[in-house]
Amino acid sequence: MRLICCCSVPFLLLLIPGACEGGNILAIPTEGSHWINMEVLLKALHSRGHNITVAHSSKSWFVVNNSSFYSTLTVPVERGVERDFVQELLLQMIKFQRGTLPLTTVLHLVASMFSKMSELHRNIGEFVPALLDDPGLVWKLHDGKFDLVLTDPCWGNGVIVAKYLNLPLVYNVRWLIPEDAHLAIAPSPLSYIPIVQSGFTDKMTFFERVVNMLLYLVGQIQMVLASKLAYQPLCDKYLGPDHDFDQIKIDADIWLMRTDFVFDFPHPELLPEHLEEFVQSSGEHGFIIMSHGAFVSKLPDDVADEVAAAFAKLPQKVIWTYKGNRPTTLGNNTLLVDWMPQKDLLAHPKIKLFVAHGGTNGVQEAICHGVPLLGLPLVFDQYDNLLRVRQKRAAKILSLSTVDEDNFLKGLQEVLTERSYRTNMQRLSRLHKDQPMKPIDTALFWI
Repeated sequence: MRLICCCSVPFLLLLIPGACEGGNILAIPTEGSHWINMEVLLKALHSRGHNITVAHSSKSWFVVNNSSFYSTLTVPVERGVERDFVQELLLQMIKFQRGTLPLTTVLHLVASMFSKMSELHRNIGEFVPALLDDPGLVWKLHDGKFDLVLTDPCWGNGVIVAKYLNLPLVYNVRWLIPEDAHLAIAPSPLSYIPIVQSGFTDKMTFFERVVNMLLYLVGQIQMVLASKLAYQPLCDKYLGPDHDFDQIKIDADIWLMRTDFVFDFPHPELLPEHLEEFVQSSGEHGFIIMSHGAFVSKLPDDVADEVAAAFAKLPQKVIWTYKGNRPTTLGNNTLLVDWMPQKDLLAHPKIKLFVAHGGTNGVQEAICHGVPLLGLPLVFDQYDNLLRVRQKRAAKILSLSTVDEDNFLKGLQEVLTERSYRTNMQRLSRLHKDQPMKPIDTALFWI
């Protein structure tokens, strides 16, 4: 027995290092679809034995305080980022995109959007003093003995907190306002790298290159006036006047870019019974899904009526995420839902088409499952995302400014009937999956 005990002690000591490899990770996320994407990574990190703490404002939309895979550090703020505020900002952007307003109204909208964008970053910045001026919260930050900060640089609060704690900084990022993140860290000549929202490809005419350069300069001005002016005073106060916000943002240790699949989405799950029944009722025609993303819950009523009228003329069933007024032209083949299990529907064998706004998550999920796209981009980088898929002849794009029942119906029928769209998207899906490592494993390795 004594021999067994003596042998057991070294054996247990050998096991201890493996049990202690887990790190302490502080996550400071952005709201909306950015959080949905980061949550996938946090679940995977937790499953590998890491301890996750999510620092979030008391106004957070998605972060919950009773999660099974992360603990929370709630920072009380007075303003934060309200859903209604963001919805109003996006609706103004949609009105601007449609281009149907008088010049004076357009100029007023541009000024209003810029004002709201500046206010948005000021509200986000409120998180930093609310956290760092509270001795109790600062003690929790130090007591957590964190090994790194995982954040999204779309909002600047995580960048500042990471520098304050002198911790390695890891980004989970798709793009930075106002340019693609590559411009901040790698040579990206504007002669063939298009600026986000330019609508250009890598093959530009001389005039388009000039426009691309002007858009870049406008974006730099926007970044200074709307973003840097909100965060630089916080850098001066908590980090010292020799710390430039733009520089500490660029100095991140690792950039996990979502330009390809950084994350391996969970395997599709069974649909809820009512959705499975609806999908199966589509018969040989199959079904279509339509979504506007996490931020936009409705369209202008006249646009929604045009879209619904076109759907009503199809033999396919339609599932549409929509919280606005019920369209007056809604057909019996269309089901309006507040939320849909998008990845599970895209993996369903009866799926025929995805009408998408062009968000990064949705586009990449469509590529993963080989589902062709009809794009109706609204704001931000959505047109650029769809443009890249259109260049591969796997998507068609419509403009919100000109969409009506006729051209929306023609767009639907074109993508549904021309086999090349599905064939090209399935080819992209095969290429995308042909990797030596799962993308989530690549991301975890670098973290």
